[in-house]
Amino acid sequence: MRNALAIVGLGALIIGAGLWLAAHQGFTNAPDTVTMSSTSSSASMNKSEFSLTSSAFAAGSAIPSPFTCDGENKSPSLSWAGVPEGARSLTLIMDDPDVPKQLKPDGVFDHWVLFNIPPSTTELAAGGTAGMPGGNGAGKNGYTGPCPPAQYEPSMHRYVFRLYALDTDLPLQEGASKSDVLKAMQGHVLGQAELIGMYKRK
Repeated sequence: MRNALAIVGLGALIIGAGLWLAAHQGFTNAPDTVTMSSTSSSASMNKSEFSLTSSAFAAGSAIPSPFTCDGENKSPSLSWAGVPEGARSLTLIMDDPDVPKQLKPDGVFDHWVLFNIPPSTTELAAGGTAGMPGGNGAGKNGYTGPCPPAQYEPSMHRYVFRLYALDTDLPLQEGASKSDVLKAMQGHVLGQAELIGMYKRK
């Protein structure tokens, strides 16, 4: 009886370790995962409560059409608070991770890249900009709004806004791609805030 219980316990331990390892690997292999700065600490990040919001839409709700290809195609207003101490610049990236693989093999479309935003900046007005514009998936610098193709599923797409606080300015030129920006950010991220909006064409 004791041997049987020992075997059951050992099996549960092995399964638990396997699940933890799978979850850990899944996190570290995420496409937009960036290495944190060696000067940051979980205590200071928790204390800062870095957050990103929009007066145009609530987190998880629909992005209004004026900010999409069905409207004026201008960027929504954004504001943030709790920028980590020691930040030298901010980077904003907006992308769509729900692009049909038939259209784009990696399933991601880059809508907006801004970098070297002054850390004293706390908001962007609708249609506004700051710092240096990077290139988007349409081959232009600046913002291009949600425009999910209605003939493909899912027809409702997520639009992820990520704001990063960095301990340095990025040595990049205007028009730098999202991949170039993410690469330059490695090891310099003090904190990250995120906001997700939704959009489906009518």
